[in-house]
Amino acid sequence: MKLALIGATGFVGKAVLNEALQRGYEVTAIARNPQAAGINNDKLKTVTADIWDTDNLAAALKGHDAVVSAFNAGWTNPNLYNDFLKGSEAIQQAVKQSGVKRLLVVGGAGSLYVAPGLQLVDSPQFPAEWKAGATAARDYLNILKKEDELDWTFLSPAINLHPGERTGKFRTGTDEPLFNEKGQHEITVEDLAVAILNELENNEFVKRRFTVGY
Repeated sequence: MKLALIGATGFVGKAVLNEALQRGYEVTAIARNPQAAGINNDKLKTVTADIWDTDNLAAALKGHDAVVSAFNAGWTNPNLYNDFLKGSEAIQQAVKQSGVKRLLVVGGAGSLYVAPGLQLVDSPQFPAEWKAGATAARDYLNILKKEDELDWTFLSPAINLHPGERTGKFRTGTDEPLFNEKGQHEITVEDLAVAILNELENNEFVKRRFTVGY
């Protein structure tokens, strides 16, 4: 598979890059400074691209089998909400322009339902410092649900996403957190990357959102 990876130098992006290369994918790592990934591999191509330049990004995406967007507008960005939405829509448009049909977007857990009609981001206990980014990801999912040209998938990571071990063993769900026996919804970023590439290979959640957890 030829995979274009946007945000390849971020927390999630690096894990996806490592997993894809281990599976023998040909990967084009796209970032403002893709060399920051710090990986040398014959199957890795690095491209410097600005997501706001739709034509340039579309050209970089052309010819791939799938695009994974691990785009993050920056948690300390004072304009995080607007930049995340505009950036995500720019990526979506570039994918359509490129002719690639398969898009997997790594979003957030905030849009998961913790009670009937109540999403995590709207719950009283949700941390204020994560609110703007989580709300943006939730609102972008609603935009993506109207997309009928692309074979899109939106992944909500576990509430507790952290570095750790790659086990390859986890559960998948759709719109609700997958709590374990301790009441935790968690997964390592390494296993999140496994879930992302499993979905690209199995196409279980096309035009749908899914989540993962132990």
